[in-house]
Amino acid sequence: MLAKRIIPCLDVKDGRTVKGVNFVDLRDAGDPVELAYAYSQQGADELVFLDITATHEGRKTTIDLVKAVARQVNIPFTIGGGINEIKDADILLNAGADKISINSAAVRNPGLINQMANAFGAQFVVVAVDTRSIEGQDFVHLSGGRIKTDLNTVDWIREAQERGAGEILLTSMDHDGTKNGFDNQFLRTVNDQIHIPLIASGGAGAQQHFVDVFQQAKVDAALAASVFHYGEILIPDLKQTLRNNGIVVR
Repeated sequence: MLAKRIIPCLDVKDGRTVKGVNFVDLRDAGDPVELAYAYSQQGADELVFLDITATHEGRKTTIDLVKAVARQVNIPFTIGGGINEIKDADILLNAGADKISINSAAVRNPGLINQMANAFGAQFVVVAVDTRSIEGQDFVHLSGGRIKTDLNTVDWIREAQERGAGEILLTSMDHDGTKNGFDNQFLRTVNDQIHIPLIASGGAGAQQHFVDVFQQAKVDAALAASVFHYGEILIPDLKQTLRNNGIVVR
């Protein structure tokens, strides 16, 4: 059995790590490079950095961030935000990122997934999906959750897989920042439809939530932000809890 992964997520805005609830009301959570180093020392398996307000002129900051993180950590990390073409991904991978994450750009240009997978290999391409349930149906949202699309979430994830995505990072906007637990039922529905790794995101508030998402949704990895940033859950403690519940971790 493959070991389950614990992944701290750092949402970056103006060079600082921030965290909100349901994608709004952001508050400062510290320096992203310092946090990255601390998490690598604690035993995190991977890191994800999302430049949540990425614009074309802001990309230089992202490159500097990637280089700084690559100097400080020895675990894989993914970078996302503002990646709209092969050239953007190439620059970030050459700066030291291990994977790139595409979200809005992939929806607007689905062929970008094929291009990225063909250029770099599927293992380098993470397709991030922000989903929200509206009247019983799950829809993909773009631009940090601000724009609703008519895309059915499961249909889009299946298409992303077919186009060459190596992993899916699925964030439930309804659960994000609430600390009430992951959306296990929907995550299991998605996981049953795909054969590539699924990373669960949105809702972690207690160690038991990680136990639940691995046992109930059978996901490959669980991602969280504020519970790690503010020291509410320490990664060594979390991994021991998972082991105590029969879940294989590194």
